[in-house]
Amino acid sequence: MTEVPRVRGEHLQERAEPQDPPPSSYLGDWAPKLRPGCGAAQSMASPGTSVSSPELPEQNFQYREVQYWDQRYKDATDSGPYEWFGDYASFRALLEPELCPEDRILVLGCGNSALSYELFLGGFPNVTSVDYSPVVVAAMQVRYAHVPSLRWETMDVRALDFPGDSFDVVLEKGTLDALLAGERDPWNVSSEGVHTVDQVLTEVSRVLVPGGRFISMTSAGPHFRSRHYAQSHYGWSLRHTTYGSGFHFHFYVMQKGRELNVTQLALGAQLLSTPSPPASPCFLQDSDNEDFLGAIHL
Repeated sequence: MTEVPRVRGEHLQERAEPQDPPPSSYLGDWAPKLRPGCGAAQSMASPGTSVSSPELPEQNFQYREVQYWDQRYKDATDSGPYEWFGDYASFRALLEPELCPEDRILVLGCGNSALSYELFLGGFPNVTSVDYSPVVVAAMQVRYAHVPSLRWETMDVRALDFPGDSFDVVLEKGTLDALLAGERDPWNVSSEGVHTVDQVLTEVSRVLVPGGRFISMTSAGPHFRSRHYAQSHYGWSLRHTTYGSGFHFHFYVMQKGRELNVTQLALGAQLLSTPSPPASPCFLQDSDNEDFLGAIHL
């Protein structure tokens, strides 16, 4: 995309809180709970943040439930922004070349992230943010009441209330990860999980204008997530890169009106195929003539 000169507002740095371990498709219900300051949980936090953190759910599947988020955000008006998978500075160099100042931008599952406000400060003022937690939407309306171009609405991303062709750009950062939290096998996502993601992506494709971009930031690598995005009925192309230092996050760009390549279409077809049942165990017999290599299922 040709670079467009931008008028940038004064950058007001907001303090972000540290992050939960990722509620992504590779953490099922069996995954141990990681607390801030330990291992992967520490790698999720933005530099220079404290070690305090919101209460984590007892089970990862609770990340999918609005009741959990309502409880978590009950004090959001008085707390600082909370960033999943990096703050704006960590992916700004990838995101801003995909945007134009006049773009109508939709942020899915906004939570209390500063992303929408950072977009405004970066010269992209037309931002609508939705979340299915009315508690956090009310808190964000209060926090950013001084910025009338930022709009906040309570809405389920699986059933958006906007008419078709309403937005030039749709962004999500961690929303699909939360909806897939609790999946027991990231290689074979349940039919419920596949359907949930399809509901979201169908809505994204519907509200995007021709040529519009869907940008997804996630902890899920291509081997887990690309097959969901690489479905021809969404009518878009697919690009992928990474960002972050140490622990890398994934940055996907889909452009409506362009086509998937043959490799991507084949990858997408795997999502709809029935997984092969596990091979029956082969027990070796106590024999001098045993074909040991032949007994190994590769």
